[in-house]
Amino acid sequence: MSKSPATYRPETRLVHSGTLRSQYGETSEALFLTQGYVYASAEECEARFKGEDPGFIYSRYSNPTIAMFERRMIELEGAEAARSAATGMAAVTTAILAPLKAGDHVVASRALFGSNLYVLQDLLPRYGIETTLVNGANLDEWQRAVKPNTKTFFLESPTNPTLDVLDIPGIAEIAHQAGARLIVDNVFATPIWQSPLALGADVVVYSATKHIDGQGRCLGGIILSSEAFIAEHIHNFMRQTGPSISPFNAWVLLKGLETLGVRVRAQTDTAACIADVLANHPKIARLVYPGREDHPQAALVKKQMRGGSTLIGFEVKGGKAAAFRVLNELKLAKISNNLGDAKSLVTHPATTTHQRLKPEVRAELGIGEGFIRFSAGLEHADDLIEDLTAALEKA
Repeated sequence: MSKSPATYRPETRLVHSGTLRSQYGETSEALFLTQGYVYASAEECEARFKGEDPGFIYSRYSNPTIAMFERRMIELEGAEAARSAATGMAAVTTAILAPLKAGDHVVASRALFGSNLYVLQDLLPRYGIETTLVNGANLDEWQRAVKPNTKTFFLESPTNPTLDVLDIPGIAEIAHQAGARLIVDNVFATPIWQSPLALGADVVVYSATKHIDGQGRCLGGIILSSEAFIAEHIHNFMRQTGPSISPFNAWVLLKGLETLGVRVRAQTDTAACIADVLANHPKIARLVYPGREDHPQAALVKKQMRGGSTLIGFEVKGGKAAAFRVLNELKLAKISNNLGDAKSLVTHPATTTHQRLKPEVRAELGIGEGFIRFSAGLEHADDLIEDLTAALEKA
């Protein structure tokens, strides 16, 4: 008797889940670069459009290669259904906006990626949807923010870029008591280290551009949830508005998934080694890493995450000028606003990902002028440590 895919461990699912083979029996997943599909008869075409025949219709909303990517993510995440999107922000925007209408209310953590804040603070109000931002680590603030028209909670954990870890089960309970859904952006944890659906979240979103591709090649995003949520809110919205992922990008992401576990574990080990060295460096004012005992939510990290992170946050003494000197002196780590790549990447959030925030808001979030976000790659840890310590000497 063959095993159910659900019984396989994550590493096995990352290699085998969702594979559809054509009549040629290819080893690697087939890449279906097609816009549309042909039908054997007008009757078959009619049945397909009515939903009575489960075949493909148009690659804007269904394609064999994209379906394989979605199925692999479904089985990895433990979801019932998924829809992939052209980018991570397309996935976030769709997951938040598609179920809502004018008059609804959203509660979200204040510590968010800049583009997520734009969707919540600038975009949603144009359509009559109100957002309240809270200190995500404070459960009382989530509770106090609830209104009779609250429909959605949204958070990142760990947060971008300060790596705060939020209590997903606790926040989910508050959301559900209010009759709202919880959407979690799980990019910084990856599905290797955290499973938000198992912790009580209703929807999980990823920028697949990050660790899932992991090699700086293409853009992509995905929304994972229940069959009911995807069918009722997401499928038709994406079908009609078209934030579609390219079949080629879905194929690249499929290949990325095969090595996701290996890469994330290696990058996390490297990040932990770097964090231990930087924590005691005289030119570092503050270091944040979810795998260390001195992390502000260390107990929560142990409770809801299976590992630390591939990312480190640290504050260089001397503010922006010192941080810029460090960035400019690095030889291995490259300045880039991306993360989760095979190459180590480093950025200055105050002037890049969070530059649109007012200085006082950045300060409240812990994004100082000397704060640097470091994404560990697959280089040898000792080489990266030597690179960083040499650069810090110039700070």
